[in-house]
Amino acid sequence: MTDHPSTGEVAERKNDPIKGAVWMLISCALLSGLAAIGRYVMLQGVPPLEVMFLRVLFALIAMSPLLMYRGLDIVRTKQLKVYIVRVFTGIAAMMTWFSAIALIPIGEVTAISFLAPIFTTIGAALVLGEVVRMRRWIATTVGLLGALVILRPGLVEFGTGAWLSLGSALAMGISSLILKSLTNGDDPDKVVFISTAMMTPITFVIALFVWEWPEPHVWPYLLAMGPVAMLGHLALTRALAATDASVVMGIDFARLPFAVLFGFLVFGEIIDVWTWIGAGIIFAASAYIMHREARIRRLKARGEWPPIAGRLTR
Repeated sequence: MTDHPSTGEVAERKNDPIKGAVWMLISCALLSGLAAIGRYVMLQGVPPLEVMFLRVLFALIAMSPLLMYRGLDIVRTKQLKVYIVRVFTGIAAMMTWFSAIALIPIGEVTAISFLAPIFTTIGAALVLGEVVRMRRWIATTVGLLGALVILRPGLVEFGTGAWLSLGSALAMGISSLILKSLTNGDDPDKVVFISTAMMTPITFVIALFVWEWPEPHVWPYLLAMGPVAMLGHLALTRALAATDASVVMGIDFARLPFAVLFGFLVFGEIIDVWTWIGAGIIFAASAYIMHREARIRRLKARGEWPPIAGRLTR
């Protein structure tokens, strides 16, 4: 049996921005590819909720060698309650995400997904009572204006796909926050394995309500979703574990060109210039928020937070 890092060792893991950036680029490419595969199979008539279950099931099967390699250690955790919350927010994110990419181009869904950190900030203030100072509120407002640039309500049709994309971004924001918390206590492989194992029976029950047997030619694509999703989320979890979330956020914009490339090559989709502009505005605001949160954590670690009156807006 190979030794694995303890909770304390995981928490003390050395910060490695380059390693985190590389893992994040890999994750961006894989998750954009997952979106393309998902859109293709749903255009072939497979219901989104069924696609969600098969994606989770085949990801769990792809990860089964970990169970044989590490034994029951892979499912032992002291964070079960946190995993339960992570599972339900993750399922909500997947349900809305798959449903959205069945309706609108994957580039547009990806652009709207950059709202996730914006929603996290709003939720932290309204639900958790976290103090959010003026600069972060301004950045949050700017990010929401970026969403309006993409959606252009009143100028273009604001359909179901756009609403689902917004819901997915909200769930992703919450889920990512919980995921980062889990990596402070468990190693990345364990986080992904436990989450996937817990999601499988729940998504199976959901899929039963819409189940239709896919055509034979669709099965290879459905099977491919498992390994692609597994590797994408392993890479994402490793990125979050390797370095600060603000560094990971700085690379996340790479999902958009990957998604646009896959959308163009597979479906001939082209997103308009306003989507690029809006995505850039959202990303810039989100990146500032993540940078600000990282700076506050460093100040807290040095005992310099909250700041004195003269440094309130720093």
